[in-house]
Amino acid sequence: MTDSLTNQQKLKYLFSLPVIVAALGYFVDIYDLLLFGIVRIPSLIDLGLNPDTTGISILNWQMFGLLLGGILWGVLGDKKGRLSVLFGSIITYSLANIACGFLPYIDSPYIAEIYMALRFIAGIGLAGELGAGITLVSESLPKELRAIGTSLVAGFGLLGAVVANFTVELSGSWHIAYWIGGAMGIALLLLRVGVVESGIYKDVSKNTAINKGSILLFFNNKERFIKYMKCIAIGLPTWFCIGILAMLGNEIGKAHGLTEDIKPGLAIMWAYVGLSAGDFLTGFLSHWFKSRKKAILYMMIFTLVGVAVMLFTPIQSANWYYFYCVWVGLGAGYWAMFVTVGAEQFGTNIRATAATTVPNFVRGFVVVMTLMYEFMRDASHSVIIGAAVVALVCFFLGIYSVMTIPETHGRDLDFIEE
Repeated sequence: MTDSLTNQQKLKYLFSLPVIVAALGYFVDIYDLLLFGIVRIPSLIDLGLNPDTTGISILNWQMFGLLLGGILWGVLGDKKGRLSVLFGSIITYSLANIACGFLPYIDSPYIAEIYMALRFIAGIGLAGELGAGITLVSESLPKELRAIGTSLVAGFGLLGAVVANFTVELSGSWHIAYWIGGAMGIALLLLRVGVVESGIYKDVSKNTAINKGSILLFFNNKERFIKYMKCIAIGLPTWFCIGILAMLGNEIGKAHGLTEDIKPGLAIMWAYVGLSAGDFLTGFLSHWFKSRKKAILYMMIFTLVGVAVMLFTPIQSANWYYFYCVWVGLGAGYWAMFVTVGAEQFGTNIRATAATTVPNFVRGFVVVMTLMYEFMRDASHSVIIGAAVVALVCFFLGIYSVMTIPETHGRDLDFIEE
């Protein structure tokens, strides 16, 4: 029990190498994940492409890569170990981002398809970082410190979006920002050399009779399948706030009659400032309430209020829009806790698969959200109604799921699924 640990011992756990490396890894991951959303308009204009139609297509391909990558890295994380994913995923997305930096120097009529392919590959790589990091940290820390530890990882990591926006602004070039992201990823590999595999996974890995990394285990048991679907649903409101309200903020701003353009890069940055603070807050709320469910539910309700205000009250300026991005980002900052819940619901033999696939299925659902948004926007001839309908679906599913999923605070993670 952590009650018997001194403050010095607790700090030693919370700032151990697995936590530090996972936090830095997620920082680079978020930088690279959100970079396209930040440079979407300038990069596509420079390449002679349509920022709206081509931009959404590229975003969807990146998210589809996340969906496939989540399955790939999750299975590998349980079959080959958490560290294999941390190394493999970062090499994949770092090289893809470096390649994106060379796009202005490629003379090809298929430049749009090349951009899509590179963001698809980057998406595959980006899918592995968070789930493997959260799993490693969850299995390395005492159970009473898991909420704070994983929140430290995400809270620091989410600042990568802020740095990405400033990097684009300060470098003055979107393709240099891609190179910087790739270089940070390669440099991060050197830090990972000293990280060791979690003891819980080592014990399971030695037993060849245990079925490890089988995604079929999520579908061959009704109770387990329902838990898995609920884990995914809990994360939907977070990516609604990022994928619709922030990334498509220019459309929503125009719908409010703003003459000043909303810059998606700034909207994303301010949303992630809120998300980072929210992730720190959620970890301490969970520790205080001794409940993952209460912490997530309260944050989700706070977010829903912010979304309603953002969509249905007059917005006087772009700065007010960015303020609301911070609001909904703060409330949606239960991301680390949601991934932690996904990891804690399932046994060691499929824990990495759960923790990696769950957040990436949520990210992949951005494709469904954008399609639903476009359909409702065109059918109702209203951007606000289109966004509101998507919000209603996401929050209904999220609130229902968090209220009915089993509590995992303080759960012993040394168990397997059969």
